[in-house]
Amino acid sequence: MVVQAEEGRLTTSPVRVLVATAVPAERDAVARAFPDPGREVRLPGAVLHRTGEAYDLLAAGVGPASAAASVSAALTAAALAGTPYALVVSAGIAGGFAPGAPVGSLVVADEITAADLGAETPDGFLPVTELGFGAVTHRPPAALVRQVTDATGARPGTVLTVSTVTGTAERAAALRARHPGALAEAMEGFGVAEAAAAHGTPVLEIRAVSNPVGPRDRTAWRIGDALAALTAAFGKLGPVLESWHPYDQ
Repeated sequence: MVVQAEEGRLTTSPVRVLVATAVPAERDAVARAFPDPGREVRLPGAVLHRTGEAYDLLAAGVGPASAAASVSAALTAAALAGTPYALVVSAGIAGGFAPGAPVGSLVVADEITAADLGAETPDGFLPVTELGFGAVTHRPPAALVRQVTDATGARPGTVLTVSTVTGTAERAAALRARHPGALAEAMEGFGVAEAAAAHGTPVLEIRAVSNPVGPRDRTAWRIGDALAALTAAFGKLGPVLESWHPYDQ
């Protein structure tokens, strides 16, 4: 809760959290963690699933561009309405790097990194920052990452954002060589983080691992198990997210 002064007295208001997933199946997995069935709220450029006073859930689309556009629309609408979000959470399933993030485990990002934003050169890959542009990493609030880790048992580490899902052992090895702290890869976190940063809103990313990063083997995917793990995680996250405030950073 946020404590506010109003006409000489103290009042409380809920911390509002925007949870952005890629697809409706992930959004619905998060929604199952809450007793309130919620309602649909249509905005220009985004459709929210609002549950209770604290949470708006958004299926923002696949990939960093769609995620950034949808999240930015939701953040802008909330700001214009005078009800800004205190936190944006990028959530969903992901590929996990063995052995640190086995299938079924949870990962919370201490760094959200765009893994393939840059240029290929004869000497290897150069991130866009080495070309003199932009950013490739966002860091969620460290105190919040610790609280989420304690509450859910999630493993903290780098979550990579990729525009192309890894499908070979060679690419998996290359990503790990460039990002030795990486535990998982997904497709939206950096886009969500870019939109949140543009609005001055802190960001968090939490992922449930559905498959190993590496050769594309659909028989090894455990999407149902990962979605169930995502539901369980948000069932434990409520007290953490609802009591957290940006001033706690």
